[in-house]
Amino acid sequence: MRTIQFREALREALSEEMRRDPRVFLMGEEVAEYNGAYKVSQGMLDEFGPERVIDTPIAELGFAGIGVGAAINGLIPVIEFMTFNFSLVAIDQVINSAAKIYSMSGGQYSCPIVFRGPTGSAGMLSSQHSQNFENWFANTPGLKVVVPSNPYDAKGLLKAAIRDPDPVIFMESEQMYGDKGEVPEEEYLLEIGKANVVREGKSVTLVSFGKMMKVALAAADELAKDGIEAEVIDLRSVRPIDYDTLVASVKKTNRMVVVEEAWPLASISSELAYIVQRRAFDYMDAPVVRVTCMDVPLPYAPTLIEASLPNVARTIQAVKEVTYQKA
Repeated sequence: MRTIQFREALREALSEEMRRDPRVFLMGEEVAEYNGAYKVSQGMLDEFGPERVIDTPIAELGFAGIGVGAAINGLIPVIEFMTFNFSLVAIDQVINSAAKIYSMSGGQYSCPIVFRGPTGSAGMLSSQHSQNFENWFANTPGLKVVVPSNPYDAKGLLKAAIRDPDPVIFMESEQMYGDKGEVPEEEYLLEIGKANVVREGKSVTLVSFGKMMKVALAAADELAKDGIEAEVIDLRSVRPIDYDTLVASVKKTNRMVVVEEAWPLASISSELAYIVQRRAFDYMDAPVVRVTCMDVPLPYAPTLIEASLPNVARTIQAVKEVTYQKA
């Protein structure tokens, strides 16, 4: 199987869906003439032309609204935010228009739209450009929220998102666009809402998503040296969440640690901890432990970033806490 970059996997998904369905178009800042801020859309303007690969002004509320209107009228927009930090400018259109139009119209209008772009810290971009809003969007009925962790998942999930009749938030990472992974040449789609058991184990269930999967998998490698076999689960999407896979794993391992880049209050990890204690309480030998970003705006200094974000050492410490071993 060939190996391609994360950005190339996204580009293939976009291009294949645009060739398949003439209703699909891409719109956002610098997606056309500049080939994309992160080169995801490189070469797409040449193939599809300026009517389907559309550069916009720096006006997220405006072009998000145009996208919602286009979706309601039968097109399939893919709206790129240069970073999901900028989606705050457009959040009224995402939350009050895209997410609610199907319900508020009594099913008369659907909104098949994808909002995509990078999320989380990209390193030394300070507080306003380093935030994780997965839990914000996941809190909204009517939205689906996808956070891929590798090129294979990115392609299969983005194709599924574009074909979905509902609005999908598709959150990537600036630090992953150059990551390489195996991706089949033949077409495939991945089901939104189905988690992936990346590594099987019996000692503890280690759950994450997005680029924090790197932390979870690296921690699992280190824990294995001490005889701790972590079962590692990649959520892939945080709305819907595959609770059944998590609960089945915890019933086997009797422990769970969640690694999440977002702030701790009302996070995805908070939801997972509640559901697992609600559905698997009698199987648990220890409380769920969460490894999250520190509850502060992310600093600029690299040493403080390292201290703020989840890392392998903190994850190992959490696992040893739930397995009652000395750190």
